[in-house]
Amino acid sequence: MGNNASFNVQMEAPKGVPADHAKHMAAGGSPPPECPMHQKQGGDNKSASAVPPHPKMQQASECPVQHDNSDVNPLNMMPPANQQPSPGQPFALPTDRQTSTIPKVTEDGSVQFWQYPSQQMFWNAMLRKGWRWKKEDVDQKDMGDIIRIHNANNEQAWQEVLKWEALHAKECGNPRLKSFGGKAKDFSPRARFRSLLGYELPFDRHDWIVDRCGKDVRYVIDYYDGGLVDKDYRFALLDVRPAMDSVDNVWDRMRVTYMRWRYELTDKFASNDKDGSKASASD
Repeated sequence: MGNNASFNVQMEAPKGVPADHAKHMAAGGSPPPECPMHQKQGGDNKSASAVPPHPKMQQASECPVQHDNSDVNPLNMMPPANQQPSPGQPFALPTDRQTSTIPKVTEDGSVQFWQYPSQQMFWNAMLRKGWRWKKEDVDQKDMGDIIRIHNANNEQAWQEVLKWEALHAKECGNPRLKSFGGKAKDFSPRARFRSLLGYELPFDRHDWIVDRCGKDVRYVIDYYDGGLVDKDYRFALLDVRPAMDSVDNVWDRMRVTYMRWRYELTDKFASNDKDGSKASASD
């Protein structure tokens, strides 16, 4: 996802997202961070819309994104959920919310999962962030597509985190997402280095804090423009990795780099041997 990101769903392009969406986000005008990510990756992931509420869900969990409002809940750093239509809203929007597959840290240890915002909450949050449309720019279906993209990308990001957490499966079998925040203007060192090599900068960045059975682990997620939205409402290319702020994280990244190098080299030699065998057989 680069500087020309768009929410062009293959079936029908949502008109509500500006063509310069990525530039807007890179400049700090990111959509409302109502959940871990504005836009969350991976073929093995499922859209949150297909995830039913967990039977042990105790209560809805809001996203801990900091605000300056005085009515912010200190437990989750979110203002009260606004499910009311905004003044002049051109059409009604659903207020139902989807439950994610992302487990949440709770004080009492109960099983809870993060909940995504409703279409109405997302609309209100985007207005609060300064987004405005003309009546012909967006309709109800567009908002439904935007929510599906938002939720699917969050699910994808969590699956990428779990791949890293699998390295520590013996010490912790149930990592949970503790908190998160957007840093659209704060490009990671890796993203800056890639830009020097000619690659596009990510349109957004998030830092997730994962609770690894009592140990906080920070993950950095860079979001790149992947082009058209696929049938599962994914369009972002995610670069997910543990932040290099601890010895364990640095060691994990070294291990994964070695494994990738080793398997790529093995596949290369296997391919060469196969081609050599074919050539010998033809002779």
